[in-house]
Amino acid sequence: MKFGGTSVAEPEDLKRAAARIVAERERGNKVVAVLSARGETTDDLLTMASEISERPSPREMDMLLSTGERISCALCAMAIWDLGHQAISLTGSQAGIVTDSSHTKARIVDVRAGRIEQALEQDNIVLVAGFQGVSTDSKDVTTLGRGGSDTTAVALAAALDAAVCEIYTDVAGVFSADPRIVSEARKLAVVSFEEMLEMAASGARVLQLRSVEYARNHGVRIHCRSSFEQGTGTLVIAEDETMENPFVTAVTHSADEARVTLSGVRNEPGIAGRIFTALADANVNVDVIIQNEPVSTEHGADLSFTVARDDLATAVAAIRAENGADEVLTDEQIGKVSIIGAGMRSHPGVAAKVFRVLGGEGINIEMISTSPIKISCVIAAERVDDAVRALHRAFDLGADAVFEEDSTGEHEARAHPL
Repeated sequence: MKFGGTSVAEPEDLKRAAARIVAERERGNKVVAVLSARGETTDDLLTMASEISERPSPREMDMLLSTGERISCALCAMAIWDLGHQAISLTGSQAGIVTDSSHTKARIVDVRAGRIEQALEQDNIVLVAGFQGVSTDSKDVTTLGRGGSDTTAVALAAALDAAVCEIYTDVAGVFSADPRIVSEARKLAVVSFEEMLEMAASGARVLQLRSVEYARNHGVRIHCRSSFEQGTGTLVIAEDETMENPFVTAVTHSADEARVTLSGVRNEPGIAGRIFTALADANVNVDVIIQNEPVSTEHGADLSFTVARDDLATAVAAIRAENGADEVLTDEQIGKVSIIGAGMRSHPGVAAKVFRVLGGEGINIEMISTSPIKISCVIAAERVDDAVRALHRAFDLGADAVFEEDSTGEHEARAHPL
C-alpha cells in the first residue's frame, strides 16, 4: 500500500491512512506501506535549499529531501501502535532499496528485502520511506525523482511477491482525461501497462513512469484508488488480461514542456549522436524530435526537440558545451496533448481525425510524435486545455463504457461505445 503526499498531508489524513493499513492487516494480510512526504513538505525543503544556495550539491539535496518521507513513516507508525498493532518504520536504505549513484534521479538496481521479511514474520506492519535508497558504490542516500515513491512501492511489491500493489492518491483512479479540465471525464476500470506507460509519459500524473515500467517488467498488478473514499479504482494489468482494447482510452496533456531548437547543425555523420549523448550524459530525457534536411551542403540543418521545463537550463548548457550548432533557441510556452488507446493499432484514420479536430479549433500543431498506441501533438501552452476538451469530446470518451465482473470479482472490459 502506497500513500501519496496529499493522503498524509494533515493529521487526520495520516490517521485515516493508518486505519486503512490496520484494516488490511486485520483481514489477515501482511502489509508493507510506502509513504510519501506530507503535503508540501518536499516543496518546502526545496525552498529551504534555494534560500541557502543557488546551486546546491546534488548529494546534499538528497540528504535533505529524503527527510520528508521519514517523518511520514515515523508518524504513521505511531498512529498504528495507537490502534493496537505493531509497526516499524524503515528508511529506504534500511529497507534494502539499492540504487545507482545518480543523485536526485537515481534508479533502483536491487531490492534486498530481508529486513522487511523478518519484520513481517514478527507480526509487524512495515512502513518504508518512499522516494529514496542507498547507492551501490558510495553508500550515499539517493532519491528517485518526483513521484519516486510509486517506484519504491512497485519494487517492494515485486521483491516480496505481493498479491497487489495499491497506490492511494487524492483521485479515485485513472480517468479518460484530467477531471479538472474535462468535467465529464470517466474513471477507467482497467488500463493495460502499455497504455499506462504512454499516459504517464504524456503527462498523466497518477503514476510515475518508471513505476509502470517496473510493474510491467516484473508482472506487478497495480490498483490505483482513492485515499478518501472506499470502492475500487483502476486496475493496471497486462494487455492479455483484458478482453477488449478500447479504440481510444484517454486524452492526456502536459504543460511542463520546453522546446530547444538548434539552428545551423553541421551536416555531417554522427553530429546528432554527439548532441544527444551530451544530453543523456547530463541526465536529460528528450521527448519529441524533429530535424529537417539542409537545403544544401553549405547550410546547416535545424534540429528541434522537447524536454521537461525543469531540465531546460541543463539541456542548453550540455548542448553549448558540445558546440554542434550555430545557435540555440528555446521556447517555454509550449504544451503537449496526446491520445492513447491500445485499439488504435487496428483502427486507421485516427491521426487524421486528431489533426482535423485540432485544426477545427484553430490550434496549430508544431511537432508530432507517434507510437502504435499514441499520437502526441506539441502545441501552444495556452491552447492545451482547449485541445484536451475538443479531443475528449470528438472521441466520445465521456460516454459510459460497459464493464462486467468475472467470477473472481475483477473487472473486465466487455464493450466500448465506439
